[in-house]
Amino acid sequence: MANLKEVRTRITSVSSTQQITSAMKMVSAAKFRRAQNAIIGMRPYAAKLQEIISDIDVEDGVTTPYHETRQVKNVLLVVVTSNKGLCGAFNSNVIKQASARLNYYMSQSQAPTVKMITLGKRGSEFFAKQQGLVAAQYDDLLDNPSFDSIVELCEKIMAAFCDKTYDLVEVIYNQFKNSLTQILSTEQMLPIITTGTGQSGNTTERRNDYIYEPGKEQILREMIPMTLRANFYRVILDSLASEHGARMTAMQKATDNATELLKELKLSYNKARQAAITNEIIEIVSGSEALKG
Repeated sequence: MANLKEVRTRITSVSSTQQITSAMKMVSAAKFRRAQNAIIGMRPYAAKLQEIISDIDVEDGVTTPYHETRQVKNVLLVVVTSNKGLCGAFNSNVIKQASARLNYYMSQSQAPTVKMITLGKRGSEFFAKQQGLVAAQYDDLLDNPSFDSIVELCEKIMAAFCDKTYDLVEVIYNQFKNSLTQILSTEQMLPIITTGTGQSGNTTERRNDYIYEPGKEQILREMIPMTLRANFYRVILDSLASEHGARMTAMQKATDNATELLKELKLSYNKARQAAITNEIIEIVSGSEALKG
């Protein structure tokens, strides 16, 4: 009977776990739908802004402080993870990629100084173990992400680049594809990489024939900060949608695993119960036969 009690206890425990993971899946599904709608609505706007500024490259003679390329002595890595776990490899992939980028810069002959800005408690807790690496933590931004708060952080990063505090800024995050797939991405935020053909004609990429009023330089100087803010906001929305999608998928798999385990445990319980009943019947029959003798 002790064996029956142990199996019965396990069945109760697994059933409770199954209820919890199922509820978490439903919560993540609701959050995922909102995050998915937000990133799908944001992407076309950010992509169009990027297309316009990419059409005006430095060979047109139009530059901004955000285009300045200089010797890389100070690097800033913006690492976007999550505040909560139970989302599969979502956080570990970002942390591994950030560690790889850190090792890459530290292995150079003239190693630059690397600092990090972390968004998400998982990344903050991991990299806080390395003394002096994390320059700032903005974990609270992910609890209630708003455009104003995220733009405020983006402007601080832009100002630090213009002040030459940092010579290179990279963002490491999970780009949203669908609920099952997240693309681990490392993007150079600053300095801005231009992709137009310019006057050199070295590439065959066709440029858009825009008419700029009042002029390219004025348009570019106003649009560059706007585009950087929009792209940074897009990164956060991408990460949030990826997080909820990963958690929803992880909880679905956990629920399915609990269901399969329950089937096995109930089968084991029934076998053990049947064996106990058989043993009791044998004892009764044996006792009866003994009395007859």
